[in-house]
Order: sequence, then C-alpha cells, then structure tokens
Amino acid sequence: MDPECSQLLPALCAVLADPRQPVADDTCLEKLLDWFKTITEAGSSLQLLQENPCLVELLCHVLKPQGLSARVLSFSLHLAGVFAAQESCFQYLQAELLPGLFGEAGPLGQAAWSAPTVRSGWIQGLRSLAQHPSALPFLADCGTLDTIFSLQGDSSLFVASAAGQLLVHILGLSLQGPAEGPPSPQACDWPVCAQKIVGHIEGSLRSMATPQVTQALNVLTTTFGHCHGPWMQVLWERLSPLVACLLQEDPLPAAHSLVDLLLSVARSPVLSSSDCGLWETLAQTLRRLSPAQAGPLALGILKLQDCPQALRAQAFGVLLQPLACVLTAADQAPGPPGLPEGTTGDSVTVDTLLSSKSACAGLLCQTLAHLELLQPLPQRPSPWPQAPLLGAAVTILRFCNGSAAPASDVGGRLCAILAGCVRVQRAALDFLGALAQETGPQELVTQVSAVLLEYLRSPDSSPTVLKKAFQATLRWLLSSPRAPGCCDLDPDTQLFLRELLPVLRKRLCSPCWEVRDSGLEFLTQVTRHWGGQAGFRHALLASEVPELAEQLLRDPESYVRASAVTAVGQLSSQGLHATAASPEQLGGQKESLLAELLHVLSTDSEGFPRRAAMQVFTEWLRDRHADVAEDTEQFVARVLQAASRDLDWEVRAQGLELALVFLAQTLGQPSARCPYAVAAPQATPPGPLAQALRALSRVRLFEFAFRALFDCDRPVAQKSCDLLLFLRAQATPSGGLQEAEGSPDVVPVEAALQRWRAGEQGEPLGDLEPEAVLAVLRSLDLEGLRGALAESSDHVEKSPQSLLQDMLATVGVRGENQADCY
Repeated sequence: MDPECSQLLPALCAVLADPRQPVADDTCLEKLLDWFKTITEAGSSLQLLQENPCLVELLCHVLKPQGLSARVLSFSLHLAGVFAAQESCFQYLQAELLPGLFGEAGPLGQAAWSAPTVRSGWIQGLRSLAQHPSALPFLADCGTLDTIFSLQGDSSLFVASAAGQLLVHILGLSLQGPAEGPPSPQACDWPVCAQKIVGHIEGSLRSMATPQVTQALNVLTTTFGHCHGPWMQVLWERLSPLVACLLQEDPLPAAHSLVDLLLSVARSPVLSSSDCGLWETLAQTLRRLSPAQAGPLALGILKLQDCPQALRAQAFGVLLQPLACVLTAADQAPGPPGLPEGTTGDSVTVDTLLSSKSACAGLLCQTLAHLELLQPLPQRPSPWPQAPLLGAAVTILRFCNGSAAPASDVGGRLCAILAGCVRVQRAALDFLGALAQETGPQELVTQVSAVLLEYLRSPDSSPTVLKKAFQATLRWLLSSPRAPGCCDLDPDTQLFLRELLPVLRKRLCSPCWEVRDSGLEFLTQVTRHWGGQAGFRHALLASEVPELAEQLLRDPESYVRASAVTAVGQLSSQGLHATAASPEQLGGQKESLLAELLHVLSTDSEGFPRRAAMQVFTEWLRDRHADVAEDTEQFVARVLQAASRDLDWEVRAQGLELALVFLAQTLGQPSARCPYAVAAPQATPPGPLAQALRALSRVRLFEFAFRALFDCDRPVAQKSCDLLLFLRAQATPSGGLQEAEGSPDVVPVEAALQRWRAGEQGEPLGDLEPEAVLAVLRSLDLEGLRGALAESSDHVEKSPQSLLQDMLATVGVRGENQADCY
C-alpha cells in the first residue's frame, strides 16, 4: 500500500465505524473493496492487517450491536472474507473475529440483518473466505451452513441466488480434497460440509414441496454444470433415485428445474459416457412432462453430441407433436404425411392446443423456435423432414389469416383460436424463412410463395408481421435456383417478382411509417444481391419502385428517410435509381440524386438520415461510383465540409472513414479498411507523395482530421488518430520531402492545433504545403494520444489516494479538498 494511502486509512476507518457520520455511497464502497482485493492478490493480507490495525478495528465494530450502518456492515463482512481468503490471515482472524462475523452470534441477530444488502454482504464474505481447506471446519462448526440453507428461500432473489451459488462452491471445495480416487459412496466417509449439504439436498427432494425441490435442483444443476471431478458420478448415483422419484408425483414438482438438471447432467463429460441410468431417466421424463414442458428437454437432448439413437428419435417425435396435430387438422389423410414414423399428434397435445389461445400460441411458438434453432445444427436428426415442416408452417400461417380449409372439427377450432394471432404469425414467418436454407417440393415452394404474397397483400397484416414477411420473402428469393446454363433468375422466380413488386410499391405508400421502412429495407437487400440480374433489373425498372424510393427521401419520419437514403444509394450503385429516356436525362438525374443526398447530409434535422448519407457516400467512394469518379476531389471536399459541421459524432466518425478511403486511394493503397494490418503499408515514393499530399490538402482533409483529433467525442478522436498514423506510416520512410532546403512554415498549423485543443473554432487552414504537413505529423505524439484515448474517462482521478480523499471529503474530514467528480 502506498504511504499516502496508509496515512489516510485510519481516518477513513474511523468515519466508516462512526454511525453518526454520513456514509459514502455504494459505488465508493465497491471501489474501495476492489482496491483491497487488488492489494491482497498482490501481497500478504496478514501483513496488510498488521501494518494497518485500523482495519481490524473496523471489523471489530461489526460485533457491536447497532455499531454500523447497513451499507458499511455489508462492506465490512465482504472485506473480512477478502482478507481471510489467504490461509495465514484466516488463522489470524479465526480465534475471535470470524465466529463473531459469520457465526450464529454475529450479525444474524442484529436488526440490520433485515436489510438484503447485509445478507448479501455476509454471503459474499463467506464466498471469498471459502478458498482453502482450513475454512471447511469453520463453516461446519459455527452454524454457517444452516443459515445458508435458510437464505435459499430469501425474499430477495439476489440473496437467494447467491446462497445457492455459495453452497455449490462449498460442496466443490469440500470434495476436491487430496484423497486419492473418487469419494466413497458412503456418506459417512465424506467431509462434514459435504455430508451436511448433500443431506440437506436429499431432505429437500424428499419433501416434494415445490420451493424446496426447486432450490435443491438448482444447486445440483449448477454443481454438475461447473464441477467435472471424478466424484460427480458418485454424487449422481447417490441422488438420482430421489430425482427419479419426482417423476412419480402428480403434479410434477419443479418441472423446469428438473429439465435444467437433467440436461446439465447429460452435458457433463464424466456422466454422459458412463452407464448410470441417465438415458432411461431422460426417456421417462419426456413421457412424463406436459407438451410445453417437454419441448426444452427434447431440444436439449437433440443438441447433445453423444446420445442413444432411440432417445433422439423419441425427443424429435415429442418436438414435432404440435406440428403433427396441425397437419392432421388440415389434412383429410388419417395421419400427418411425411413426418418420421411414430410421430403423431397425441390427445394431450391436442388438448393443450385447444385449451386456450395463450396455451396454443405458447406451444406453437415454442415448437417453431426450437425447430428453428435445431435446423442449422450438424447433429440435427437425419433425414430432416423438410417437406412436412414447410407444410406445417404454411398451414399455421393460413390458420392465422383464415385462408385454410380445415378438414376436421379440431381444424375448425384451431382456425378460431389462431385467427389474427400476431405472435404465432411472427414465429411461423421466422421459421419459414429459416427453412429457405434448403429446397423442397415445387408444389410446396409454390405454396410458400403464395402465402407470403397473401401476408404482404393483406390489409390485416400488422407492421411487425409485414416486416417478418418481407424478411422471409427475401430469404426465399435469395435461395431460389438459377435456370440451367443461365446466370439469370429462373422463370418461377421472375413470375413471383412480377407479382411481388406491385405489392412492394403499394407498401411504400402505406400510411404506417414502419411499413414504409420495412419495404425500403427489403428493397435495399434484394437490390444488393440481385442488382446485376437482368430479369430483376427489368422488372424493377418497370415497377416505379425506384421513383417511390426517391420520393421517400422527403418522408416526414426520420427512420424512413434514413432507409430511403440507403435504398437509393444502393439502387444508384447498381444503375437502377431511375428510368432515363436519354443519356442527358440520365446524367441530370444522377447529378440531382447526388445533390439531394448532399442536401440530406447538410440540412436534415435528424441524425439517422445524415448517418445513412455518410455511409452511402463512403461506399460510393470505395466502389468508385460514376457520380464520384466525375470529380472525386470536389465530391470529397463537399462531403467533408458538411461532416465537419455536423453535431452528430457518428456522422463525423463516418466522415473520417470516408477520408481514410480517399487517403488510401490517393496514395495508391489497395484498401483502407485495416490501416494497422500485420504487414506495414508500403511507403509512397517522394514524387507521388507530394502530389498526393497536395490533393489531400485541396479537399481540406488535413484540417478535418487535425480538428477531429481534439474532438470532444472519443471515438471521433480515435479515428482521426488512426488516420494520421496511417498517413505518417506512409510518408515517414520517404526522404525526398524531408531534405528540402529551408524549414517549412508550421506556425499557422501549430497555432490552429492549439486553438482546437482549447475548444476554439479558429479560421480555416487553407492549402498546406506537403513539407508543413509532414513536419506537423512528426511533431505530434500520436502514439501517446492514442494511448490516452484508449484509457477510461476517469483514469486521471481513479487512483486509490483520490478515492480515499473523496470519501473523507464528503464528511468534512479534509475540508480543504474538493471531491473529484468521476
């Protein structure tokens, strides 16, 4: 500990021990605790206490009734555990202090114990203390474990969770002793702490009371999830009969916690490969759980790497049962076609689907989400029933919009329950989009296209459902096959596009801004992927969609304007932004589009459209867009001028990204995406370098970058620093400019830098000579600035001494010091 801190510590401990003094806030106490943790990790806790007896005096105040406030009491308990984490210090404190802090005679009997923060501090202190075998007899003898058991049911969820975590930690510590081989199956041979904890778990499981069973199962779940020693198999063999007994109860207590435990055990590398009856228990549990409870267990089983095939088949059948019911309800055939053998919609699942709208929606959404998670995994069941899953998704969507023709009474009731259910529609559209990764029978693909068009056309589709429908449509479009021997779209896709684009045109005119926004996002994505396809280009240009997208640049909603900027930028990149009757008109339209986007960047009142414009301009410059190529320097100069005046830091940061692209292109570098790659950039020869620097000066790039170097928003300053370091790495190895006669005039630049550092605006720099630019770059400590920018904003006032001074200043002990604001 620093001598300055040692001098301040007695006064601070006196303040904390005085209940009459106003206590520092929780943040200060947490920082103080972190500081002590750092000290004890680096040195001896015992030596720290011996050199600073005021710390022991502070801990002794915990033993006095009404001695400390709740916050300081919690802090002191946690601090005592931090010190006692080292065995030598534990022995030093054990005689009198630790029993009084953590035993039955400690804070448990004080009024402050009613505060959750005190109970939490007590648990955290024990968690820190229990780091060595010497702590185990103390925990077993002073009644601590009984208190932890009771805190598992604490009214504070944080305290209850921490108590369970502490039991897991103590159990792991007690069973990782030096004994050779796994612990004995006989509980009497186990350490006392392990005996008590396992005995408590056994008693909780036998009680069949849901709260106690839940607590016991949660402790076991965490234990099997974090501990992988050889004793885990012995522990499971001892407790698995009691877990199996839970399956005989009706209703089943703590079903969700039971599922979590069984999956945690199945993932354990020690148990999954042993013959301990686990797979039989899982199979029995699948049969015993309700459809909604069995879904998560079935998914977990199917995600296991090593699992008996029979159990996998059973789990997949359980997962598919709700969809089997849907297919049966909509089909005249006696059973659901195409599903794995044995998959049927049993009466329990049907009853659940028909019990209420919430139960039906919950089960279907859960099933669709589970199958969506399973679909891309390599260990998914094979063969994958793509066709029936497509049919089920289409059927559910038609049940929801009323276009299905139910074949049974169950189907009619499902239609009534699911009518207009937005939750199920969203889940089914997500699942339908996920199924686009694979093909299916053409008849089903046609049905998919039809139902997607139904939802996109329907006036009853909500904005969120329309967004999902657009996303699913995009995924199916991008997965469509190409015609043999042709790089263009296949005839079915072109036909679908001719039906889709009028719908998109209508949605871009919707009175709901969310719908217009979703339509523009869809247009951007499909253009990015298909802009070069002749069939798509012809259909799009004939649809008036590009003209509508340009009109939405003036939409009253800023989100829509931002999406419109991105869309027309993408359309223009592909030569699709407008239909031209002549080359002259085409050139005029291009110029007007660039001018309109510059107008957005300069005048839009909201940040989102301006950010989108900057991103479009950066992509245009990177891709050497035709508008940009006509006069690149003028384009860059106008964009940087607008970005430099923008109050949105993201616009300024994107302006620096554009400047970096232009810088790399001007210097002849192939890419500006990674200026700090492993291989250093090659230096530019002196002649071309001078020309490049003059071009950078003409577009005012240096002024923009130097001003941004002192930007009040750190990301902007960091980007500017990176850009200038990249430029210096390019220019420094070249000696031609550095050897020019005379010294460059850097006074104006340095004066401007001083003004910008002070937050002043100042006059523009104007054109700069290359020699002056290089001289300024060499004089700036850019590496030091980058390091300073990488530090946290409170690094200057983050020292322990400053923290102690601030805490003392709040109570007037050091009246001459003002509290630092950090």
